[in-house]
Amino acid sequence: MKLSILKQMKRDHIFLLMLAPVLVYYIMFRYVPMFGIVISFMDYNLFKGLAGSEWVGLKYYKLFFANPDALVIIKNTILLGGYKLLFGFPAPIILAILINELRNKIYKRVIQTVSYLPYFLSLVVVSSIIVMFLSPSNGLVNELLQKMGFPAINFLQKSEWFRTIYVGSEIWQHTGWNSIIFLAAITTIDPQLYEAAKMDGAGRFRQIWHVTLPGMATTVVIMFIVQIGYVLEIGFEKVFLLSNAATYDKADVIATYVYRVGILQGGFSYGTAIDLFMGVIGFLLVYLSNKLSRKYGETSLW
Repeated sequence: MKLSILKQMKRDHIFLLMLAPVLVYYIMFRYVPMFGIVISFMDYNLFKGLAGSEWVGLKYYKLFFANPDALVIIKNTILLGGYKLLFGFPAPIILAILINELRNKIYKRVIQTVSYLPYFLSLVVVSSIIVMFLSPSNGLVNELLQKMGFPAINFLQKSEWFRTIYVGSEIWQHTGWNSIIFLAAITTIDPQLYEAAKMDGAGRFRQIWHVTLPGMATTVVIMFIVQIGYVLEIGFEKVFLLSNAATYDKADVIATYVYRVGILQGGFSYGTAIDLFMGVIGFLLVYLSNKLSRKYGETSLW
């Protein structure tokens, strides 16, 4: 007989208590704020509130697309997110495979620890490190360039360098931590498959290609679908800390633009409309990638 809901809750009360803080967090900070998206369809006034503000429909959505800066901002966001996905997504997979191939356990643990450490640094610290390393006067990078006979470059004042700096720092900071899930996927592969590959004469590279990669393919596809949803969600903090007026033509993204017009200029409705539109686009990207994965493969999120 099936247990009633109350009996199931009584049986699993310990696990439910452990889950409670997570549920409270998501309800309070993820779901409750969703009701605020209604202000994107209103001429919201902070003092009048939702009840007293005038309903204006799609006014602010039209205003955004009529803005000549809109295409530049969307382009910057897509390019930064696309480069991050293109170069950043394979990095933890490669690192996980390389770590798995290490035979010296002590060396393996040292490499894992060192690769995980950048993830635990705050974005302010990471940005400060980048600024110090790229300083045109006494930065390590420019000192090396000058010793090799090249002139110093003010990297953070040149917009053509911004995307390289941002994507490179993201790879450095997150590759080690993101490799954990791929290492976990590798541990689920049956060791007998490697033994069979060895008996067939496969070397280590052949084992990686024919055993390791197929064994972690499901995890790779799922993580790729999830990451596609974050293509347009470029982190505000690092872009804000590293960008300046000289690099806005390449560094100004949706998040920083919404901050300027929504918070600094008090355009709450305008900022909410932009953010909601990009959120919808992100959802559509995840939905389409999941649909394609389900149609042409055997793996999907739902």
